[in-house]
Amino acid sequence: MRTTQLGPTQLQVSAIGLGGMPMSIAGRPPEAQAIAVIHRALDLGITLIDTADSYCKDETDKHHNERLIHKALQQYEGDTGSVVVATKGGLMRPNGSWTRNGDPKHLRQTIRESFEALGGQRPIDLWQYHAPDHNYSIEESLAPAKEAVDSGLIRFVGVSNFSVEQIRQARKVVEIVSVQNQYNPWYRQPESDGVLQYCEQEGLTFLPWSPLGGSSRVGSLDSFPVLTRLAQEKGGSIYNIVLAWLRAKSPCVLPIPGASKVSSIEDSVRALDLQLSEAEVQQIDQQVKQGAAA
Repeated sequence: MRTTQLGPTQLQVSAIGLGGMPMSIAGRPPEAQAIAVIHRALDLGITLIDTADSYCKDETDKHHNERLIHKALQQYEGDTGSVVVATKGGLMRPNGSWTRNGDPKHLRQTIRESFEALGGQRPIDLWQYHAPDHNYSIEESLAPAKEAVDSGLIRFVGVSNFSVEQIRQARKVVEIVSVQNQYNPWYRQPESDGVLQYCEQEGLTFLPWSPLGGSSRVGSLDSFPVLTRLAQEKGGSIYNIVLAWLRAKSPCVLPIPGASKVSSIEDSVRALDLQLSEAEVQQIDQQVKQGAAA
């Protein structure tokens, strides 16, 4: 398994991660299947697992994915000492919807609950503020994260759905090691808003969420001839090509594709064996852009 450094930390993590969300939201697989997916990811050398307190069905189910991941790690027969679990806080799930909550009181509480859900024996490896809440300043919302770092509940802090200016504000409060924003061939805002370039310049890891374009996009990837052609030429899947495209965009990008089936994470890992040339990346850029315009 190829590895990469997590931001400015000394942690080495796998060059591709596992996104836990599909294993805990509506339509989630049976627990035994989800644990098998996590175990297979570990077998394949994945050492970064991304989760969140809000990866659940609703508020009554909060922290489901964190508890699931902890249970899977506890049951795994191999060594889990190098596994980094990255969680998030700051979103609520009332009746299954998604809403922001940057109230410092809530964030203090959910950090503690995430710590307990993940076992309560060691600091949270990476805690990320899930999305800025405009009802509170960045300084107010990240103060609990700084407190948790100082008290030993959290090792490292990241942010999600942040602009460059918001990242700068966050870094005045606490050291930031990663940024998790939406990024895929159909959503390229990180290229134009400066976030991807900023992460690369500042040595921050960029974790693209929805790397395959989301559930509505995944089923129609074969409608893009350039993806099917490159998949055939390189002996991989269409999904491999999209993940390879992300990795080709910047050395700071670390894809975290979600999975709820063993076959899905096995396929995602194969993307590390594929290399796209600059010309091939541009071909994907152009055809996807034309498809979006159409």
